[in-house]
Amino acid sequence: MKIAVTGANGQLGRIVIEQLKQRMDASNIVALVRSLDSAKDLGVEARTFDYNKSELLEGALQGVDRLLLISGSEIGQRTQQHVNVINAAKLAGIDWIVYTSLLHVDTSSLNLAGEHIETEKALKESGLTYTILRNGWYSENYTASIPGALNGGAFLGSAGDGQIASAARADYAEAAAIVIADDAHKGKVYELAGDTAYTLTELAKEISVQAEREIPYNNIPEEQYANILLSVGLPEGLAGGLASWDVSASKGDLFDDSKQLSQLLGRATTRIAESVKSVLQNQ
Repeated sequence: MKIAVTGANGQLGRIVIEQLKQRMDASNIVALVRSLDSAKDLGVEARTFDYNKSELLEGALQGVDRLLLISGSEIGQRTQQHVNVINAAKLAGIDWIVYTSLLHVDTSSLNLAGEHIETEKALKESGLTYTILRNGWYSENYTASIPGALNGGAFLGSAGDGQIASAARADYAEAAAIVIADDAHKGKVYELAGDTAYTLTELAKEISVQAEREIPYNNIPEEQYANILLSVGLPEGLAGGLASWDVSASKGDLFDDSKQLSQLLGRATTRIAESVKSVLQNQ
């Protein structure tokens, strides 16, 4: 059985590869990457794989039985990119695709949802066996702002009192490896999120306790938040995206209490306090 992972040199993909290596012989794992140089340290076979080059994808998937399709990072181009991969997988005789989608994608107000909905539809219409991992927010999406909060004296956002059930990126990666290595997960759709939720006010309090200094949460309007992010050097698309995703969080779009992620893992998900601790230790 040979398992391939797209985006294998990315932050999620690298952890998935390491998790798979703990579960099977490395010779049965294929890292699909745009640049082979980026995969030299993964310790598995690497093949060139560019979502945009549809004519080359089928060849790269030859001999692969199962494919973990990690959603692309180019927002606005992902539907066609994912469809390219799904079509190539079908031609290459792939038995099963596991796809990383978005939490509660069918009801989410996140502007990321559309491309995931379209990809899920393409999977269902492909005739292939599939499993969908509807991933919630990575805790790192928020803990990455801790250094800026410490420098500026406040944690900024537009999420109001929205409950955020995040988990560490490593939790989602481990779950993906568990799922694709076990036939029992074929045909399933999982809503994956952290065991416990928090507001950004509560996150700011946790940072304050661990940093031993007061870091309040300042909730500000979406446009103002986007402009602040622009002023510190973020690209316009990302700044606007982060602000709008916070607004979606305020509507409950990052909340889930089904504990499906911890059930897959067989352990509790990583607490936000642990993720905060990890960042502060590296300051």
